[in-house]
Parts: sequence; structure tokens; C-alpha cells
Amino acid sequence: MYPEIMVIPMREELTRAGISEARTAAEVDQALAQSGTTLVVVNSICGCAAGKMRPGVRMAMEHTQKPDHAITVFAGQDREATDKARGYFGGHPPTSPAIAILRDGQLVYLMQRSAIEGANAPAIAQELARAFDAYCAKANA
Repeated sequence: MYPEIMVIPMREELTRAGISEARTAAEVDQALAQSGTTLVVVNSICGCAAGKMRPGVRMAMEHTQKPDHAITVFAGQDREATDKARGYFGGHPPTSPAIAILRDGQLVYLMQRSAIEGANAPAIAQELARAFDAYCAKANA
């Protein structure tokens, strides 16, 4: 684990965008028990999180269509929360960073590290906006 003082700016980059931190397994379960769609961002100290994932997520959160809820866990720092979040990812191998969308606690979308590494921040934002439109749109009454 890194000293907390080092990761505070990395945490705040997402919380300033309106994404709540989940630092315990109970907080993850509580967040994912809510009805609707939840964005789960597995944050990381790595370079692709800093230069690609976090900026891409911030841009995507400005899209008109968004998930109902959004949480972040920090890999390597909040292990219990991160392990619990990854447990909802349907047996996919753990990567960090990663970005998931769950609907009523069920995985509907997952962007793994391999996709994040191969893209820039605007491309990640565009892909997330597409996923928000596809998975987070409210049904018309």
C-alpha cells in the first residue's frame, strides 16, 4: 500500500466528479443493493489510470445520460472494498483500473485494463457515454 497522502489526489479526482468512495465491503454491498444502474470505477495508482481512465471517467460523467449511482474503490489501498466490487464482475479476471456498470447489482458492462491501456481519455469517455446510453437510459412510460 502507498501512503494515504499520495493517493488523496487520485481519490479526489473521481469524488470531485460526483463519484462516491466505497472503502469497505459493506459500503460496496450497500451501494450495489440500490435499484437502478451503478457505475463502479476500480481506481489505481498506475499511469493508465492517471492519464486515461480518471480523465475519461470525468469527461463521461458530463454526458447527459448517466448511471443512477456511481462509486469508486481503490485497488491496492482499499482491498476489502475492491475485492467485494470485483466479486460482482461475474468471474472476469481482476484488473485495475476497470470500469463497470451494474443494473440492480448485475453486471451489464465491463471495461478492463486492456481496453483502457489501448485508448486515450476522450476515447474512453466516448465509449462510456455509449455504454451510458445503452445501459442507463430510463424506459419510457
